This record gives sequence, C-alpha cells and structure tokens, in this order.
Amino acid sequence: MDVSKRKVGLVTATALVLGNMIGSGVFLLPASLAPYGGYSLIGWAVSAIGALLLAGVFYRLAKRAPRAGGPYAYSREAFGDCVGFLVAWIYWVGLVGGNTAIAVAFASYLSALVPVIGTTPLFGALAALAAIWVLTAVNVAGVRSAGAVQVVTTILKISPLLALALFGFVHFDPHLLAPGPRAGSAMNAINVCVAATLFAFIGVESATIPAGHVRDPGRTIPRATLLGTAIAAVFYIACTTAVLGVVPAGELEHSHAPFADAGRLLWGGWAGLLIAGAATVSCFGALNGWILIAGQFPQAVAKDGLFPQLFARESSRATPTLGLLVAAALTSLVVLANYTHGMIAMFTFIVLLSTLSIVVAYLFSTMAEIVLARRAGRALPAREAALACAAFAFSLWAVIGAGKDAVYWNFVLLALGIPLYVWQVRAGGSRVAD
Repeated sequence: MDVSKRKVGLVTATALVLGNMIGSGVFLLPASLAPYGGYSLIGWAVSAIGALLLAGVFYRLAKRAPRAGGPYAYSREAFGDCVGFLVAWIYWVGLVGGNTAIAVAFASYLSALVPVIGTTPLFGALAALAAIWVLTAVNVAGVRSAGAVQVVTTILKISPLLALALFGFVHFDPHLLAPGPRAGSAMNAINVCVAATLFAFIGVESATIPAGHVRDPGRTIPRATLLGTAIAAVFYIACTTAVLGVVPAGELEHSHAPFADAGRLLWGGWAGLLIAGAATVSCFGALNGWILIAGQFPQAVAKDGLFPQLFARESSRATPTLGLLVAAALTSLVVLANYTHGMIAMFTFIVLLSTLSIVVAYLFSTMAEIVLARRAGRALPAREAALACAAFAFSLWAVIGAGKDAVYWNFVLLALGIPLYVWQVRAGGSRVAD
C-alpha cells in the first residue's frame, strides 16, 4: 500500500486537535469548579488566551520545521538530549495520567445512562478499562482507523452541546455564579481555576506529534493547530458558562454528569440522557485521540535513541504497537489503583497532576522558539518573541496555580527521570538531531 494513503489531512488533523481538547475536561470540570463560581469564568477566559498563545508557538515552530514528537522534539533540538529526555519523560507521564482522567470521565458520564456504574466503583473502573482497551485495539489497527473515529466522534459530540449552550443562556441565572466558602481569596480562586481549566486545552500540540503521518505537515499542522484551538476556546466558554448559570453550585459540586444535569433542568429527562450520550461519545473520542498520541510520542523519542528502541518498532500497519500496549497497561493500573476514591475526586487530582506534567513541555517549547531562531542566524521578530514570552508566563502561572501537592509530585517524577536518562545513554545513546 502507498504510504501516503495512510497519512491524514487537514480535516483529520484539526479533528485530532479539537477532539483531544473537547473531551473530558469540559464535561467534568463544572463539578470541580463549582465552589469558585464566577471566578471559574475568569479562569476559562485566561486559559483560552493562554491556549491561543501556546497554539501560536506551535504554529510557528511547525511552520519552521515540523518534527515528530512535537514539544519534545523542539525542546531537544534547542536544549540538547538531557533536557529533551526529561521533557519527553514527564510529558509521557502526563499522557498516561491524562488518559486515566479521560477514561474516568467516560465512565462518569456513562453512569448517567447506566446508573450502576456510578453507584458501584468497581463497575465504573471496569467501564473505564473497557474504553481504554477497545480504543487501543482501534489504534493498533492503524492511524487512519483512529483518525476516522476521531472525525466521527468530534461531529457527534458538538451539536447537542452547542444547543445546550444556546438554550442555557436563555435561562441563565447570574446569581448562581456567587463563589462558595471554599473559594478563598479572589487570586487564589483564579489561580486554581486557571490550572484546572488548562487541562481542557491540553492538546494544542496534538497535530505536531504524529508529523510523520500527516500530509504536507509544514502547512497542515500549523493550520490545524490554530483552527482547532480557536474553535475549542469558543465552545468551552459558551458551554460551561451556560451550565454554571443553570445548575445550582450545591448540586453541581456533587454531580457525576454536570452537562446532563443541565439538560435535564432545561428540557426534562430525555435531554439529560441525550447530553449524557453526547458527553460519553466526546470522552470516547478524546480518549481515542490521546491513545494515538500515547503511541506516536514514545515512538518519536525512541527513534532519536532516548527511549528504548522497542518503542520505535512498527507493525505491518505502520503503528507503534508496543507503545500503545504499554500506555494502555499503565493507564489501566492507575485506574485500578484509584477507583475506590470516587470519580470526581480521582478526576480532579489526576487532572492537576497530568496537566502540570504536560505544561513542563510547554515551558521549554516556548523558549525553544527563541533559541532555534537565533541558532538559525536570525533574530526572532519582537512581536513573536513577546508572544513566546507571554506563552511562557502563562504556563508558569499554571504551574503556580496547580498547588503545592501537584508541583511536589511532578518534581519527584521529573527527578526520577534523571537516572532513567543515565541508564538510556549507557544502554545505547541517542542520535544526533537533524
């Protein structure tokens, strides 16, 4: 088969970005953010601006030279193998954690359709595991199979949720946005909201990672990155504002399916089931896209010699089967280790931990743009340098807002990567970046 026929174009690449962002975060975050009331809307707005700044960074980097591996590849090219490995390691940890959160969100919304999943933690864990392994099988079948699933689920999830946003504003009650007693100071509340809502925008870099499987990557990847991020930003702010203005905070905070509850209040039980179905499909599609990334990403790192070469091997369908299976196994272990904590509590902590892991890659990528421009013998235009610095400042703000527990555990995970790097270098070393 012609290899080019296995590659994806602008529609699928945009669906990958959009589908990876509009996944689980937007559907469960209203419950996590309910105590902060109106402050959460400020957090969404700040995160949207920051996400567009980050999308601009990846737009310019991909336009300059698309690299398989995205944030890792640019960090390695700019700062060398050690930084590249640490970025790759912590990003991969973030992928596993993020996939766990998405699988949990899938099970949480499925509980609105199958109530026993929400009342029996073990059944919730089994539903999450089923989604993980079914979609791993889809990705093992090939990139185009995964891309087709991504396009279909992206279309299915958006339509009913946009209707909810439009009708929600008609019944919007601004009094429901009053912050609760747990919100604390305004700055603290906004910091926490920015860190949490950034999880919903994780994925701006999605199209840059499988660059080797994208047609005309120098044009397709930058366009898909900006287009997907802009659509997601509008969608997020409209939908979550509508939910916060319809469902009382006391109910929202303990809801397993906030969007479904909002639909039920607006139109009755049938609407709640419809929205829950759309959200379940959305989480399913997002998990599909992130499982694709969880396989493609370690493959790109392994081809540079910084991950074990087993991850670089491809099946006859040009898929990194080992990377997909390892990521699925680790994600399953995290689900099983945490399922007794309850779906919302588990989701909230894993969101902060995995978001912070991926933000580390963003921090290095924003500065890589400046370094690579100077190394190429040209000064980055003042406007682009300012935008890159603004994206760095936003990422740093997200780190601060994540809280000391998430920062502590991410530092521990990052430190664990140092002996792994030494072991990998001793085992075989890395290839010189192109």
